[in-house]
Amino acid sequence: MSRITTPATIDAAPAASQGLLEAVKKQLGSTPNLFRLVGVSPAALEGYLGMSGALGKGALPAQTRERIALAVAEINRCDYCLSAHSYLGKNLAKLDDAEIAANRSGASNDAKADAAVRFAAKVATLRGHVSDADFAAVQAAGYTDAQIIEIVQHVALNSWTNYFNSVFRTEIDFPVVTARESALRIAA
Repeated sequence: MSRITTPATIDAAPAASQGLLEAVKKQLGSTPNLFRLVGVSPAALEGYLGMSGALGKGALPAQTRERIALAVAEINRCDYCLSAHSYLGKNLAKLDDAEIAANRSGASNDAKADAAVRFAAKVATLRGHVSDADFAAVQAAGYTDAQIIEIVQHVALNSWTNYFNSVFRTEIDFPVVTARESALRIAA
């Protein structure tokens, strides 16, 4: 159960959040608990949707964005985000079970994506204090400076949602996936 009340409907959310939540519903077909709970603060919802929307127009493919989300959620042990991104990874990004398992372990079965996911896992685990070798590895895989910036921003955005869901204990409204106990060590 959530630590604060999740508005049961869009109409129950603050007036300044309702239009944003309607846009989420139009895009996703529903309004997951995360969005309604963040919408308790219209400013936070606007910020989250703004960054998420901007990154959706970025240089990283949707599959790579989902892979990063899965790795970061596992590192941060966020069951809500693991559940949501396992569902989205499978149903929207078309990642198979083996790929989702690799992503949760901070890797990918796709050679180029593997470099991005490993780098993202290092950024998350080391709180940004990556080595020159870590940075060189993602560059050597063919990622541009702009893409590397986006990888870091995806780590930050996903860490924020992980922390948010952990702090507020957002009720999971996707098929439940649970973090592994050894999650914090996957990229060490």
